Amino acid sequence: MPSHRDLEQQLAQLDGRSYSAYKSLKGTYTFPDFDLTLAHIQGDPFAAPSRVSIWISHGQAQFPAIYWHDQTRQATLADFLHRHILDVIPQIQQRRGSGKSGCLMVAPTSQVVLARTAVQVTPEGIELRLGVGLPAFGRRIAGTAARDLLTQDLPKLVTTALQYQPAWQLAIEEHITTVENANALRAQLADHNLVAFIANDSILPRQSGVNPKPLSKAVPFKSPRALEVTLQAPHTGSITGLGVPAGVTLIVGGGYHGKSTVLKAIAHGVYNHIPGDGREQVVADAETVKIRAEDGRGVTGVDISPFIDRLPQGISTQAFSTINASGSTSQAANILEAMEAGARVLLIDEDTAATNLMIRDRNMQTLIAKEKEPITPFIDKVQQLYTDHGISTVLVMGGSGDYFEVADHVIALDNYMAHDVTAKAKAIATEYPSKRQGEGGQQFGTITQRCIQLPQFDHGRKPAKVKTQRLTTLTIGPEDIDLRGIEQLIEPNQTRAIAHAILTWQQQNRCHSLKNLLDDIMSWVKRQDFDALTPYPMNDLSEFRRHELAAIINRLRSLRVISDSEDSLPQ
Repeated sequence: MPSHRDLEQQLAQLDGRSYSAYKSLKGTYTFPDFDLTLAHIQGDPFAAPSRVSIWISHGQAQFPAIYWHDQTRQATLADFLHRHILDVIPQIQQRRGSGKSGCLMVAPTSQVVLARTAVQVTPEGIELRLGVGLPAFGRRIAGTAARDLLTQDLPKLVTTALQYQPAWQLAIEEHITTVENANALRAQLADHNLVAFIANDSILPRQSGVNPKPLSKAVPFKSPRALEVTLQAPHTGSITGLGVPAGVTLIVGGGYHGKSTVLKAIAHGVYNHIPGDGREQVVADAETVKIRAEDGRGVTGVDISPFIDRLPQGISTQAFSTINASGSTSQAANILEAMEAGARVLLIDEDTAATNLMIRDRNMQTLIAKEKEPITPFIDKVQQLYTDHGISTVLVMGGSGDYFEVADHVIALDNYMAHDVTAKAKAIATEYPSKRQGEGGQQFGTITQRCIQLPQFDHGRKPAKVKTQRLTTLTIGPEDIDLRGIEQLIEPNQTRAIAHAILTWQQQNRCHSLKNLLDDIMSWVKRQDFDALTPYPMNDLSEFRRHELAAIINRLRSLRVISDSEDSLPQ
């Protein structure tokens, strides 16, 4: 294997030549402490940076084995190093010519700890994948600048960010204990008949809708005494806070008093947060899904009959499809799709819900008879969801007291302080009954498993391209997928990974139940890692949940659902 000295000689020989001559550098070079691989060379200095990886053994990195002895700690240490690398790069990189010359690019992170391809810790060592802008003046190779970049800047990055320093001990241990505590809290929810837990003194508000860092001077969360529970964490012992019980829970209160903030914190409680985020000890059942109305989305073959039936002109809702769903049909589809994917908890905020799917009061029932109304409101199905299917619901509801009659618990937010008002809400419901007629029947209805076939995005020899636009749009080949209604996506790296999972499974060209498809993809990624999904090792993918995978699949407008009546079912 060529050494760093060989690399220096090659760069000296390439100085002043056409930029395309850089392609001769492709390969792996040994340095005293690490191996450097130039996996893909950019076509010109203005193109996307060259794909480069650095691999360092544990013997050279010198991190104590206790920091990486299992998969959880490997992913957590990788997350810590990833953030440190992002902090160090601005201090190291220099502009070394035209275009992207000299740049060092590592995929960004978020407020949560995820397994990512940019930095990976394995039982053998540590790998860093990054983009490197090979230097040029105009379109001519800047050999001396390239030598300084590859043989000075990158070794400095390794020394300052990938080799253990005793000063990091407390920060690394805090990162690990934060993740392991959160995992332990989440694991105890079912035993305590809870769907979520918010520790006292958590900081829930964020700086803004585009800045997920904690709001300074925010009011720390305090649990109502009646709903307070104490869970055990391996590194800090007893932790006390709000236990959100299984069943139907309402979060009520005046506008701007913190209702939606609490619900968003629960929604993001499916992830582990970094130290200092404020939500480190906010956890939710791993199968929690945020539901909303989503006007205009496509729906393919979903049985929404538990909520919507008897449409005008005899349109069936047992395999409902549309290219332009209304608020109510989109929300109904979102609920049934989440159930199909295995959701155990639904979160709904009235601000983003379809009013006509949520409520139908006595006056409206009197004016519009049931036989003229195809929609069965959620209020008549929410308890059936729990009793028939074991699916709990947490609702933010500030505009309809009718839900007091079906709620198991009611939590009020007043100036950001939580209060248990269950008894008071039930007393009000008894004194002032809604007098509405139940319209939900005796049972919720069945969860239909569709047989779906992924669209074929690859045409000809070229694979379909994947593009992401923040967390708003994902493009796979010719198809744009609107992501704005998938509120538990955290970072674009997740959407990119999901796209490649879909592209991998499209090659099977056969019918799957959605549940089996999700099971297969998630187990495959767990066994094989992300590289099994992509044509080459990528530096910008991150861990995703089955529910966001399902949500993106369900929003493919070219998705096909195979019915039993079709003659040619794929084998």
